[in-house]
Amino acid sequence: MNTETLRGLEIRPQTIETAAPLASEIMQGTKDAMGFVPNMYGVMANNPALLDAYTHAYKTFRENTGFTSVEQEVIFLSVAYENECEYCVAAHSFVGDKMSGVPMEITDAIREGREIPDARLSALSSFARAITRTRGKVAADEIADFINAGYRENDILGVITGVGVKTFSNYLNHIANTPLDETFSPRAWSK
Repeated sequence: MNTETLRGLEIRPQTIETAAPLASEIMQGTKDAMGFVPNMYGVMANNPALLDAYTHAYKTFRENTGFTSVEQEVIFLSVAYENECEYCVAAHSFVGDKMSGVPMEITDAIREGREIPDARLSALSSFARAITRTRGKVAADEIADFINAGYRENDILGVITGVGVKTFSNYLNHIANTPLDETFSPRAWSK
């Protein structure tokens, strides 16, 4: 299969009604919480293990890493930007704007590959991007920059968790060509 063939792959999203029981339950919970089921979840529902693993990892990242909601979005947006995931950059820009309280100048700086106008968040973004770009083989000076910005060694593990969560979704969206939800379309993005 050549690259052009792969780019044409479309994995049809499941619905709450058509998904396997585990996936259907997760999708219903998402609809209850958000008011809709993102297309990405519908695509993931084709393999309930993927949707279940993603939602569990996402939830524990949000609840247990110790990062603020703004820091969480900075990590997610930075990883999505580095992985060039159009779907996740749009979705997390929307979440940042509407749910996590990220100032738009922060999300826009990440989306445009510019320096973030906050030194601590800039260090966080740079570190998340470095982990993603190097597949975890970050340089000692990148770790030192992160720690010198006020983060702890334990926060390195939290960033790794965020990178893992976004890797699930970024790779899925690349392969499946997940259509962007209308809700996220005001923050559509392409590199």
